[in-house]
Amino acid sequence: MLGFRFPIRLCKLSALGPARQLPISRTKRFSTAVARFAADMETVNTTERLAKLRQLMQEHKVDVYIVPSEDSHQSEYIAPCDGRREFISGFSGSAGTAIVSMTKAALSTDGRYFNQASKQLDSNWVLLKRGVENVPTWQEWTTEQAEGGKVVGVDPSLITASGARSLAETLKKNGSSLVGISQNLVDLVWGKDRPAPPREKVRVHPDNFAGKSFQEKIAGLRKELENKKTAGFVISMLDEIAWLFNLRGSDIPYNPVFFAYAIITPTKADLYIDDDKITPEVVAHLGQDVAIKPYDSIFADAKALSEARKQEAGETAAKFLLSNKASWALSLSLGGEEHVEETRSPIADAKAVKNDAELAGMRACHIRDGAALIEYFAWLENELVNKKTVLDEVDAADKLEQIRSKHDLFAGLSFDTISSTGPNGAVIHYKPEKGTCSIIDPDAIYLCDSGAQYLDGTTDVTRTFHFGQPTELEKKAFTLVLKGLIAIDTAVFPKGTSGFALDALARQYLWKEGLDYLHGTGHGIGSYLNVHEGPIGIGTRVQYTEVPIAPGNVISDEPGFYEDGKFGIRIENVIMAREVETTHKFGDKPWLGFEHVTMAPIGRNLIEPSLLSGLELKWVNDYHAEVWDKTHHFFENDEFTRSWLQRETAPITK
Repeated sequence: MLGFRFPIRLCKLSALGPARQLPISRTKRFSTAVARFAADMETVNTTERLAKLRQLMQEHKVDVYIVPSEDSHQSEYIAPCDGRREFISGFSGSAGTAIVSMTKAALSTDGRYFNQASKQLDSNWVLLKRGVENVPTWQEWTTEQAEGGKVVGVDPSLITASGARSLAETLKKNGSSLVGISQNLVDLVWGKDRPAPPREKVRVHPDNFAGKSFQEKIAGLRKELENKKTAGFVISMLDEIAWLFNLRGSDIPYNPVFFAYAIITPTKADLYIDDDKITPEVVAHLGQDVAIKPYDSIFADAKALSEARKQEAGETAAKFLLSNKASWALSLSLGGEEHVEETRSPIADAKAVKNDAELAGMRACHIRDGAALIEYFAWLENELVNKKTVLDEVDAADKLEQIRSKHDLFAGLSFDTISSTGPNGAVIHYKPEKGTCSIIDPDAIYLCDSGAQYLDGTTDVTRTFHFGQPTELEKKAFTLVLKGLIAIDTAVFPKGTSGFALDALARQYLWKEGLDYLHGTGHGIGSYLNVHEGPIGIGTRVQYTEVPIAPGNVISDEPGFYEDGKFGIRIENVIMAREVETTHKFGDKPWLGFEHVTMAPIGRNLIEPSLLSGLELKWVNDYHAEVWDKTHHFFENDEFTRSWLQRETAPITK
């Protein structure tokens, strides 16, 4: 699943060669699909909401108001009660920032969502396409609106401390200022219609899946705090808390996390969580090692801790460690920049390096997940081609979830399934909705990006199939994407190499044709945790220069190509970094490579063998042989699926 973004220009498939005229029947199907997609992307009338917000802004003496996408834990994916940006703007994508002045409103988002945002925003809004030349960032647009000494407001729990400082410094240059407003103004507009906060129970994640006890993890964190000579670590990221304490929850759809904070000092471990989420099993699990405190008391306790440290040691008091993703509100409660050391979270770094049990779980769950995908694609082809069944994109997605749910240790999906036919596949984060989605066209490309949560791991896989006869253009585009996936999969590089450095390997074949894609090539993946996990990944984000790839990292490998209004192509495998042997040794550094764990056939009839080198063709055949070897036993009593798998994994020749 695509997680990251960066500036890039749009490309046209015409660079691959002359376009072919589509048969009339297929053209009609495409027209129908486009119409249904347009219906799905209906705009929301935000006039009344904006009027109420502006009235509140006036009452709070604010001229410009910022509405981020994130919750108070800087989560990428949020609970419905935190969907403030979607409520005020009508745009439902996962990433973006809304800015409202007294006369204007703007929504900034990245290339994954340009198409979607342009359809969902009504006439009250200006779309700021992030990364496009001569289009201002949301910070620049905010600064422009605040010229002349105006006041910019934001909920301090929804913006990072560093983000607030940077914006405040920029505003100060033109005489403007940034203020934190603890009462969220969008919540006041939303009123009683705002969904209630989730109250799901927390579950213990067994040590045999986690690979380490939470006591071992806390001991490792304390060593890190001792090395940094800090007073303690205040933790706000939900997946870090879930990982550290070996607990899982259900507060955010598809992400097995729960709302909580934590403070770890050399002598204490405090978990801040609502009492009604705690079960006797969790109490027994945490025992005497962890004190459970009310969720809302974190800010008062953080302030008290900071004051106690200052009184004890004065100006020489050790600072508290705080993630650079923590909120401005949390930083202020600890005394602000003078008393806090902001850093990349040591928990994030530790969590990204999977231990042996987690790696074994990833291998195992991807085999089961692959078996589910194989059964699904065999079923889908049979329904569409042989039975001529009319299926829409949601029907198909629901069937895939039902098949996955039969497998051991299944705990739910890891994100909304992207089930997309024809032109819908070009909408990078397309989400089909019943009643407005498209009927799957067997004569068009079908892109399915999906994943599941299992107790022993998290999966994320994209496959692109064509159940009819693909055109030469479609095959060429698909094969260029496949070459990029193979380039990452087979890369060998010295320890210390970043995902930023590897990114071009996946794009090189598209680049030679003047083509590209508007998303990163890979993101980190959690172990029965968030499907998007930092700090590592493959792409051009500047953050990827900071953290090199390390053995134990689990990453997606997902190049793609999208022709707006026609089709989308993406191939995604999950890969795990490991040390490899090389013929020669240059210096003392170890050399790294990848092990793929995704086990599902790659759309065979979309591959153009003449575009593959001998080594690439061998990779495809070896990969398919591995898929057959690891999954065919699931279908001992299912001859139909077994035959489909045998056909799709048969060797390809030039």
